[in-house]
Amino acid sequence: MAAALADPVRRQILEMLREQQLSAGEIAERFSISRPAVSRHLRVLRASGLVSDHLVGRQRFYVLDVEKLVELMQWLTQFVQPSGWEHRLDALETEVYRTRRDRRSPAQLDDIEEHSA
Repeated sequence: MAAALADPVRRQILEMLREQQLSAGEIAERFSISRPAVSRHLRVLRASGLVSDHLVGRQRFYVLDVEKLVELMQWLTQFVQPSGWEHRLDALETEVYRTRRDRRSPAQLDDIEEHSA
């Protein structure tokens, strides 16, 4: 999959397919490279599982398959360390919510309970 994502043309194709399914011809029209070159890129993306295709009449439409990208993102997260700021901001958010909750008057708490019941 990494080889499929390494090429900038293939990444552009994935970006196009993020919005909608497209035919091979519609994809090829957006590039200055030849249609056979675009077809080779689509074949690599299909073989990697990043896109799938289906025939409608004589046209082949391509669709982004996000499952493979989700798997990749999940695997990559093990290499990303949350910054110290993220932990501090999470702690600050928790403290803000706790302070708001503690400052509510008993009447406000009764109103909240009545509306949620």
